[in-house]
Amino acid sequence: MAMPTVRNLLIAALLAVCAAQTAFAEESGTYELIATEVRDYTTLEHAGRTITGGSLEGTASVVATSGGPFADGADYRVTCVVYVKKSDAGLDLEAPCTMTDGAGDALYVLAERRAGTVDAGGGGAGIHRILGGTGKFSGIVGRCPYTTSYLPDKWIVTRATCTWRRP
Repeated sequence: MAMPTVRNLLIAALLAVCAAQTAFAEESGTYELIATEVRDYTTLEHAGRTITGGSLEGTASVVATSGGPFADGADYRVTCVVYVKKSDAGLDLEAPCTMTDGAGDALYVLAERRAGTVDAGGGGAGIHRILGGTGKFSGIVGRCPYTTSYLPDKWIVTRATCTWRRP
């Protein structure tokens, strides 16, 4: 039986290191989307603040992507529950959203905004936090700076540029 040479041992060690790095490589990328939604909000004055809550329903489309689970031109149904507190100190908006693609895979996003308004003619900038999902979106995290515009007749348009990773 032949003894392994130093050269063969080094090659085997190098291949093992490369295989381990590939197995532990992080997947990541970027995408841009535009969403159009209809809002159904209720507003009340409460303890010196204006409280707004309700739902957003609509669609989103990926308009640019670096790849991964976010396909160029992919469409999603978007459902959000919105909670807004407005006082002299400013705006505090939180909206957990679920984006579901045609295959039924869901992406979970939390929209946060601390500036602007929720009135027609208003809007503002905020951050979407990607919190994972189901199917191809399982384990994905990231963030998306976004801007939203509130249009007449309860319509909203949101544009976001996202970075994501799957650790």
